[in-house]
Amino acid sequence: MATVRRERWPDGGGTLRVPVPGDDAEDLRVPLEFATSYRARTRGLLGRDSLTGAMLLSPASGVHTFGMRMPIDVAYLDRTLRVLAVRTMRPNRLGLPRPRARHVLEAEAGAMAGWDLRAGVRVSVHPDA
Repeated sequence: MATVRRERWPDGGGTLRVPVPGDDAEDLRVPLEFATSYRARTRGLLGRDSLTGAMLLSPASGVHTFGMRMPIDVAYLDRTLRVLAVRTMRPNRLGLPRPRARHVLEAEAGAMAGWDLRAGVRVSVHPDA
């Protein structure tokens, strides 16, 4: 799988591709929102009741859930988009920054387990054209 290693993407939509085990298995494709500007990263998922797919915060090495209405899954990614750790966070919590994390992926709680997203998996991201 080709990995997009660009450090900056524009705010907007795209696709997250999660590899599925198996030689002939096609990647799982998940709708993705990019939050790369200061304003978009600051807003994040605040004020939302749900999220279809995932949101990528970049650059970011940690997150908080103060003011969020829902629990979320958080995946910390390195520069090559390899997952360093996955955690579930309830609202009104502070997640400590992760060493080596360059990006943070957020989704509704339980979504990442359904995607089989775990430490060591390398994802790819593809902005809409």
